[in-house]
Amino acid sequence: MSIRVSHVHGEHLAVEAPNGTEILRYVYRPDPDPFESRKPYAHPVRTLAGRTVTGYRPSDHRWHKGLQMTASHLSGQNFWGGNCYVHGQGYRALPDRVGSMRHDAFTALTAEDECLAFTEELTWVENGGQEWAREVRGIQVHSVDVEAGAWVLDWSIRLTNIRAEPLVFGSPTTAGRELAGYTGLQWRGPRDFTGGRVLAPDAEDAGAEKLMGTQGPWLAFTSEHDDVDAHSTLVFAHAPENLDQTSAIHESHWFVRTEPIPTVAFSWAFFDEFTLEPGESFGYRYRVVVADGDWDRDRIAAHLEGLPW
Repeated sequence: MSIRVSHVHGEHLAVEAPNGTEILRYVYRPDPDPFESRKPYAHPVRTLAGRTVTGYRPSDHRWHKGLQMTASHLSGQNFWGGNCYVHGQGYRALPDRVGSMRHDAFTALTAEDECLAFTEELTWVENGGQEWAREVRGIQVHSVDVEAGAWVLDWSIRLTNIRAEPLVFGSPTTAGRELAGYTGLQWRGPRDFTGGRVLAPDAEDAGAEKLMGTQGPWLAFTSEHDDVDAHSTLVFAHAPENLDQTSAIHESHWFVRTEPIPTVAFSWAFFDEFTLEPGESFGYRYRVVVADGDWDRDRIAAHLEGLPW
């Protein structure tokens, strides 16, 4: 049985599982509100059983949209969206600081029986219209496993500084707010994931507070849905080179909350800033396993072991 891929030109790409469930919609149409930091995002993301595991424009943070690449503090600009954290002043609505990520083209797209893979080129544009960075993004949907009740989304980024000045990447924590180091690839869960359970390789149900700002190869978030008697599990995993200090431009830490909102980010600048010089590039690769059921640590580890990079 094969996945099905559809493309509404200028709008989105969608992937349908063999059972007819749309498991992914990747939207690249620019959003109408620039304050929310226009950028492509994945929503809705669903399990094979059709359970939605992403949130879109929740009332608490309208700029949270499914799974999206972000940069909360970048050389004085906000590529996350919404209010900006300013030390000593808190969060302020500063629309002239909110940048965007422009979809330029899909340079490759391959749809096979069991895999969708595409390459997207984007430009990061600061609020005044200056082009600051070029991104090459890779997205793959693969390993649709009906028996396990899971499928895999891989997301990669290669970002190049095209300014004549360095780009400085940070977060609210590097700007002075304790344990708010969110930036990088970010997932916002649906409302019924609030208060969910968080697991790590060496910690069964460790809790978000203990895992906030920690490091590790993977982190999982599981919760029970409203409306139906069912759980879903998401596993967020680093490619090995992300955690290799000899190859990664900067060390990564987990940003994770279950209360008051459900969210996870692969933060690339949690505690300290890093700089990308003019003409230089950096890259990261990430994996998200989307699964039906309440998976425990052993099941997660075994499933990841069967998914080589």
